[in-house]
Amino acid sequence: MTDFTEISKRYEKDSFVQKSASEQLFDLLKINTTDNVLDLGCGAGNLTKKIAEMTKGKVVGVDASEGMIAEAKKNYGGLGIDFAVCPVEELNYTGCFDVIFCNSTFQWFKHPQVALKSCFNALKANGRIGIQAAGGKAYCPNFIQGTQKVAASLYLNKQFANFTPPWNFMETSKEYAALFENAGFEVLHAEIDQTQSFHSPEEALKIFDSGAAAGYLNQQYYCCPISEDYKSAFRNVVLESFKEQANSEGQVDLVFYRIFLVAMKPQ
Repeated sequence: MTDFTEISKRYEKDSFVQKSASEQLFDLLKINTTDNVLDLGCGAGNLTKKIAEMTKGKVVGVDASEGMIAEAKKNYGGLGIDFAVCPVEELNYTGCFDVIFCNSTFQWFKHPQVALKSCFNALKANGRIGIQAAGGKAYCPNFIQGTQKVAASLYLNKQFANFTPPWNFMETSKEYAALFENAGFEVLHAEIDQTQSFHSPEEALKIFDSGAAAGYLNQQYYCCPISEDYKSAFRNVVLESFKEQANSEGQVDLVFYRIFLVAMKPQ
């Protein structure tokens, strides 16, 4: 199975896009030196470590993936950070945190309304939550073009037709804002931004593997068995698509649309 536990050992090295987008989220959230912070969907812990360098307050990192938390504990377990395996819907904190930092995770929440209720309860009054996540079903046109090539492949199309996308996407910042407002938050900022970066086709595939592959190549989201041969052929077709997308210098103009949202729990 291709999931975040399998991806965890290479995630910190290959999650270029997630890390670069996190810088904008840090700028928006403005973590203070005494804030207690929850890193929601902390992955392998590299950004949790950065948070711990910003504040003297309590820092907690949670993730639904056992493999990600194992990597986080191995790499940063001695820094006074509490890491735990915990799906967002099962958060059991009440009024504990000044800030919830949620980077490249929100689109994976199966029940976003339940998740936001858990986050609302976990925050102190006037506490802030910030998310950065893939925004819209066409969040990466390059990836969409690659998977369309998979859907057109005579070898892969029948199995790919049995794939059910696991992500929750909204198409506008107003839709995201309304979701948070319905959970009781006051939305301070909500905007879908476009980011671009240039990569070789092989680098673009690593970026695909660092997140999207945990959906597209995960047995959990297929209603029929998928084999290692299928996953290998799928990745080869996506790589071929990236090569076709490359410019004259052999670089893929990788485009992402991302929602950046900051909201506050009212007094």
